[in-house]
Amino acid sequence: MGSQEVSSTVDWQGKHVTVAGLGVSGIPAARALHERGALVTVVNDGDDERARAQAAELEALGITVRLGDGATLPPSTELVVTAPGWQPDKPLFLAAAEAGVPVWGDVELAWRLRGDDGREPAPWLAVTGTNGKTTTVRMLASILEAAGLRTAAVGNIGVSLLDAVLGEREYDVLAVELSSYQLHWAPSLRAHSAAVLNLAPDHLDWHGSMAAYAADKGRVYEGNTVACVYNAADPATEDLVREADVEEGCRAIGFTLGAPGPSQLGVVDGILVDRAFVANRQKQAQELAEVTDVDPPAPHNIANALAAAALARAFGVEPAAVRDGLRAFRPDAHRIEHVADIDEVRYVDDSKATNTHATEASLAAYDSIVWIAGGLAKGATFDDLVTGAAKRLRGVVLIGADRALIREALTRHAPEVPVVDLDRTDTGAMSEAVARAAELARPGDTVLLAPACASMDMFTNYNKRGEAFADAVRARADESA
Repeated sequence: MGSQEVSSTVDWQGKHVTVAGLGVSGIPAARALHERGALVTVVNDGDDERARAQAAELEALGITVRLGDGATLPPSTELVVTAPGWQPDKPLFLAAAEAGVPVWGDVELAWRLRGDDGREPAPWLAVTGTNGKTTTVRMLASILEAAGLRTAAVGNIGVSLLDAVLGEREYDVLAVELSSYQLHWAPSLRAHSAAVLNLAPDHLDWHGSMAAYAADKGRVYEGNTVACVYNAADPATEDLVREADVEEGCRAIGFTLGAPGPSQLGVVDGILVDRAFVANRQKQAQELAEVTDVDPPAPHNIANALAAAALARAFGVEPAAVRDGLRAFRPDAHRIEHVADIDEVRYVDDSKATNTHATEASLAAYDSIVWIAGGLAKGATFDDLVTGAAKRLRGVVLIGADRALIREALTRHAPEVPVVDLDRTDTGAMSEAVARAAELARPGDTVLLAPACASMDMFTNYNKRGEAFADAVRARADESA
């Protein structure tokens, strides 16, 4: 942050604000600031047809838009509001730091603008972590709805926080997904309660180091008033709680897949139980739901459910609403999604597993697997992943630009596992991958798409990759019917 701090009660009239980036966050930010009288300039690296159409809409309102040049700080800028994905070392931000101009993200702007219309702002229950954020936030929203609360799942989940904070609908509480990018640019955020689900190397090209990545994740705990929820199986998340500056009386609440200790939620004999928000946590446990109430009941998804339950309980939600909310929840597409059973082989789409940590959790959910993997590795290494999964692998089918990295790890740590290396990066490769996986599979096996890599070498996004897998599986199902 620069020295020219802009207060939360700022008079925006005539304030020179630069918005960095068009898109889900940039356009609502530009509109909100313009409506408050700010002199807004939007800068954007891209200058394609979509960007020009978006620029035309903003320019019609009187907002200045500069396409194809996101590097230069416009003259007179007093505040920069950035899209979360823009890296901190971009020339625009270096120029802002040199000029003493503060940089906010869309989350910071939403936090500062909440309640400026005179309404009582809704508290935020925040979730971050390397994996499981979206599922946990959607589970949390489902539980809050089951409790009769007016809520929404917002933030990095794709729903603009600005739209939620400034829209006409009033909320009792918001379930907020926050990425490490968003937290980096949100210095004054203070949640009611927050959870860090897990920490594993990811986006290190953006943050520069694992320590910097973890520190940005840990910002979610700053100023929490009721509960800091951590993963008892991931000591790094508890370390972040210890380092956080929280409000007096805020509690550390753990979740575990084992039997919970005091101030924890966990699992006992197939039951999700609470030993944190009960009258006598030394001797009492409150039943919340059954493992079978969670869809799917894979270990990492049970962990997501426990984290969501902990945040809901921190907000005062009754046990029955936790159960009803988990029962009502349905996972998004491409997240351990069961596609079909063909010849006693299960086909599962977890295209959302775009890094090794997510894939590790996915592989742990099944006993005998034909694994379809590969894509863009984003600097990842695969030795630990393969070592941990080797005993579960019936076979592996590799696709994508960086498949050789996975193949080499398999050669080192699972040399007995059959590997099919498809030397293709076209979208049609997925049909062949499914066909070759079916040849390797035996009755009782699971053919699992859990790529451990990003998708952009072959597909627009992980959704398109998952759709290609599901289409190929359904085509085989039709043939065998």
